Amino acid sequence: MDFSIERWMEIYLTELKKTFGERIWFVGLQGSYGRGEADENSDIDTVAILDRIGPEDLELYGKMLYKLPCSEKTCGFISGKAELFAWEKSDLFQFCFDTKPVIGSLNEIKEKITITDVLRAVRIGACNVYHGCSHNLVHEKSLDILKGLYKSAVFTLQAIVFLQNGEYKHKKEELIENLYGRDRNILENSLKLKREKELSLEEFKNISKELLLWASYWIYQSKERKYVEK
Repeated sequence: MDFSIERWMEIYLTELKKTFGERIWFVGLQGSYGRGEADENSDIDTVAILDRIGPEDLELYGKMLYKLPCSEKTCGFISGKAELFAWEKSDLFQFCFDTKPVIGSLNEIKEKITITDVLRAVRIGACNVYHGCSHNLVHEKSLDILKGLYKSAVFTLQAIVFLQNGEYKHKKEELIENLYGRDRNILENSLKLKREKELSLEEFKNISKELLLWASYWIYQSKERKYVEK
């Protein structure tokens, strides 16, 4: 039987309402299912925001997820509303724009995110990719880690494009049309890596070095570039 994310979300919402009732403030879907790019290996990235969260709520939520079909595919994010409103805004940029609303809206939070926060998201993203890439080149030399770093780089590319034209591109096919030069190469490498099960050592080094140099470039760019609030 084919998996249907629409049917799965109906079951998820039914169980979530049984468990938390009116305490639910927001529900959404992130990741490849949220973007309409999922395949048979994709996780189900749900977002559940309650009025508040305590350890007992997390225990209840975990038990609820365990009872659902395809529970091994579920992951995602759960939080209290107050914590989300106090969250680091550069992190909220990706969170708000990449989440497909199912119940409620994140507009109240999205309106508080400034272009300075987006620039900070680019800088933090580039720094994290640089650190991970250099560590992987020296120590683990892992293809899986490299794939994860390229996935993180795609999120940073979305923030870069937003800085450049004020538009958030959800799908990679839309994103690539707005990328040029080394930025476009990074997304193309990410798409290529997703299909690869192994690389030669030379290929691994070359594609890692390309990512490292790209991250280095954006660490400097995000420090020097100035954006004026409109």
